[in-house]
Amino acid sequence: MPLVLASGALLLASVFASRAASRIGVPALLLFLAVGMLAGSDGPGGIPFDNPPLAQGLGVVALAFILFGGGLDTQWGEVRPVAGPAVALATLGVLVTAGLTGWFASWLLGIRLLEGLLLGAIVSSTDAAAVFAVLRSGSVRLPARLKSLLELESGSNDPMAVFLTVGLIALIQDAHQTPLRLLVSFFLQMTIGTLSGYALGRAGAAVVNRARLEYEGLYPVVTVALVLLAYGITDVIGGSGFLAVYVAGIVMRRVDFIHKRSLIKFHDAAAWLMQIAMFLTLGLQVFPSRLGGVAVAGTAVAFFLMLVARPLGVFPVLALGRFAPREQALVAWVGLRGAVPIILATFPLVARVPAAEEFFHLVFFIVLISTLVQGTSIPLVARLLGLATSETARPADPLDLVEAGDREFLDVRVAASASVVGRRVLELDLPKQTLLVVVEREGDAFVPTGGTVIHAGDRVVAMTGRSTSASLRALLAGCESP
Repeated sequence: MPLVLASGALLLASVFASRAASRIGVPALLLFLAVGMLAGSDGPGGIPFDNPPLAQGLGVVALAFILFGGGLDTQWGEVRPVAGPAVALATLGVLVTAGLTGWFASWLLGIRLLEGLLLGAIVSSTDAAAVFAVLRSGSVRLPARLKSLLELESGSNDPMAVFLTVGLIALIQDAHQTPLRLLVSFFLQMTIGTLSGYALGRAGAAVVNRARLEYEGLYPVVTVALVLLAYGITDVIGGSGFLAVYVAGIVMRRVDFIHKRSLIKFHDAAAWLMQIAMFLTLGLQVFPSRLGGVAVAGTAVAFFLMLVARPLGVFPVLALGRFAPREQALVAWVGLRGAVPIILATFPLVARVPAAEEFFHLVFFIVLISTLVQGTSIPLVARLLGLATSETARPADPLDLVEAGDREFLDVRVAASASVVGRRVLELDLPKQTLLVVVEREGDAFVPTGGTVIHAGDRVVAMTGRSTSASLRALLAGCESP
């Protein structure tokens, strides 16, 4: 019972911390970490927690849900034009960042180059949870091209960082391991992860559509299972599970399935819950009393990462993609580190790599500096570069948009002879850009979903284009199209 009480209190404290964070301009994820640290062994909460395998396992599962939610919220049509530069940043950019940071860390800390490169790999990727949270918080509005680039990069660069971290641990512990074997393994993981994610995303949408579940509340259970299966199956067959769940989310967003809108909202809420749980757990794993010993080195590595390694990993890639220098500068600055480096820092702990404990707290300090400095200054930097404004646009009235465009509302009674009778909305051959808004049946009005079956005598209110209204009326009224 005390554990249940503590969990509820920590979650509630984190939610209110996120509200305070938006007011004072600090990323909410930073306060989630702070709540965990205060509740831990060295804090006033005094909760004893020192379990790297558990922290790692929870972090991996949480990150899978965060990436799936991010993919499900990604419009492929918007990110497709920047897919090439984003993939290059997620691979070559991460590799350059890891190499430079590793070289600097080995020189600064007086450790072997392989150990320095391990530290560089751990902090090499931007964090999807942190980037999604900042870009979608409303505190900064970026051009669609840059926003899509940053979100796609942050959602797809974690597999590279995971691969480098695991590979370098293998090189440190196994003298028979070679870089060539790791390179082959990398291409296999990325290829299998991409193909598996695409296949499971298509299969997931098909399962949701054909399940015909009696209770709407069971559909989120299906998609939760899909996330776990996508990661687990891909990992078992040798692919990148993180890449698979992200690709599966993007693929599902592109197709129609039942309760799509409500499932997207569910996974957005699930992603926030996972972010909070992940950051709280990682905060509990940290011992604040040990941060003082790594403060100087952590600050030096953090600023080298922000001002040298990340820009040198970004500028050459984006220069080839015809991005302006100020756009390159902003992308380089939005290199937020978050929970992913801390999760990766548990890998050496679990593998019992020498100096792993020091690495963990060093990485934690680097993340704190990155989140505090970069996370709070992104709106200011964007305005100084002339790429964004902190003001939010006044939302337009939906009805005004309908009247101003090529749209109109149609009110039709479904005839018994209509071909739509007995079929689900998802199965109807509706004209493009047509939306069934309300169905009235036996005096009861409701909003139809993809699984709603059309009955004879239903009164349907639909929004459609002016050029397609006649064919829609004919479809519902059971007569031939004029």
